[in-house]
Amino acid sequence: MTEPVQTPQVFPTRIFSGIQPSGGLTLGNYLGALKRFAEMQKDGVETIYCLVDMHAITVWQDPERLRQQTREAAAAFMAAGVDPVRSILFNQSQVSAHAELAWIFNCVARMGWMGRMTQWKDKAGKNSENASLGLFAYPALMAADILAYKATHVPVGEDQKQHIELTRDIAQKFNNDYGVNFFPVTEPVIEGAATRVMSLRDGTRKMSKSDPSDQSRINLTDDADAIAQKIRKAKTDPEPLPETLDGLKERPEARNLVNIYAALAGTSPEAVVTDFAGAQFGTFKPKLADLAVSVLSPITAEMNRLMQDPTEIDRILADGSDRADAVARPILEEVYDIVGMIRSRRR
Repeated sequence: MTEPVQTPQVFPTRIFSGIQPSGGLTLGNYLGALKRFAEMQKDGVETIYCLVDMHAITVWQDPERLRQQTREAAAAFMAAGVDPVRSILFNQSQVSAHAELAWIFNCVARMGWMGRMTQWKDKAGKNSENASLGLFAYPALMAADILAYKATHVPVGEDQKQHIELTRDIAQKFNNDYGVNFFPVTEPVIEGAATRVMSLRDGTRKMSKSDPSDQSRINLTDDADAIAQKIRKAKTDPEPLPETLDGLKERPEARNLVNIYAALAGTSPEAVVTDFAGAQFGTFKPKLADLAVSVLSPITAEMNRLMQDPTEIDRILADGSDRADAVARPILEEVYDIVGMIRSRRR
């Protein structure tokens, strides 16, 4: 007798992504994430966006600052164009399916997979014995964030691509272990001129809110004068802008500023180089500063307005959490059934 052939499940397009509320958001967060999140809100496509506060505590966080930063991140999402009616916007810890599914995935994932994660090696470094277990297991929780909604696509920066690959491995192993076609093999979405915005002081390092130098980044809370001053002082080289993009291959700081201009202007780096071919940075930087101020100042103003009413932000996050739970809970219940857990008391 032959085994019945399982029909592969067809998964509707569903986009999921998130940001850690573990510090002030930067231009890199806006160009690499928030701007793209807003652009992905299209008719017929479900978009789910999460403030991953459980990930944030893989390193110690001051509780009051974490609450403040979570609200600030929610305000940034909305100020950047994420509509909490069209999209689901919530904070991770209010939907318990994330933590519950993460435990299942801790039992599916292999230690060797986790040990190969570049971010684990970078963040734990030589002090890995003193790093939290949560930091090591972080990618299993990230997989749970995504697969609790059977998300088919995840917009990420280049530095998160390895974690999406691990999510795919976990989904495939779960499906194979239990003989099901339950989880999708999620696709990373890496696109745009500035999916990885680099430091204004070192074009070989990612712009980071944890960099000790505030001059290395543009914060979404910076005013117009601060933005212009940081761009004016951004590290460059003495050469003019080339006629083609190939001329920037060995010029990381110059390439970074060109990428930032392109992303803010909604054009391509090739077009920027063509427009500014032969220009010195004394000409290019003021143009970039004006562009950055024109794009970011309205976002900063709207963030400030939203932060005046934290109760309303909490209401929006609560509503988003209810909507997220309504999607994730039935999926988690099916996972428990597949794994073999008795579910006589269903929620």
